[in-house]
Amino acid sequence: WEAMEDLVITGLVKNIGVSNFNHEQLERLLNKPGLRFKPVTNQIECHPYLTQKNLISFCQSRGLSVTAYRPLGGSCEGVDLIDDPVIQRIAKEHSKSPAQILIRFQIQRNVIVIPGSITPSHIKENIQVFDFELTQHDMDNILSLDRNLRLATFPITKNHKDYPFHIEY
Repeated sequence: WEAMEDLVITGLVKNIGVSNFNHEQLERLLNKPGLRFKPVTNQIECHPYLTQKNLISFCQSRGLSVTAYRPLGGSCEGVDLIDDPVIQRIAKEHSKSPAQILIRFQIQRNVIVIPGSITPSHIKENIQVFDFELTQHDMDNILSLDRNLRLATFPITKNHKDYPFHIEY
């Protein structure tokens, strides 16, 4: 972390953050003696099947933003978030695509969203999410999809002492 802080001091980077930190790891870093710069964001996998409600709340209560990677979920064991009936229904009600619903969901949670796409039409569609709002009922329905389904598990690191996914959040 000290090397990252040095990059800020030398002006090589403006801000620094972390990725896949759980709340215990974040707490350790935030309470580090001599901490010069706290992380600006914690980049985590986050989508309706892995809502990360407790970790998001923890980060936001400590003044850290949350950046959601894999916000559109993906396919795992035959489960594809884009095809979820709840997401499909809400998309139809708002005349939006399922991807737009999933992106808007995170925005309304005050979560930064970084959906991946290489298709120009999808990139354009992904940014057209500021002309509508999901209702509280929509948000609650989407939150109810949580299965604690992690798609990025990094199995090669599972036995490392700092593997972040062995605790709840």
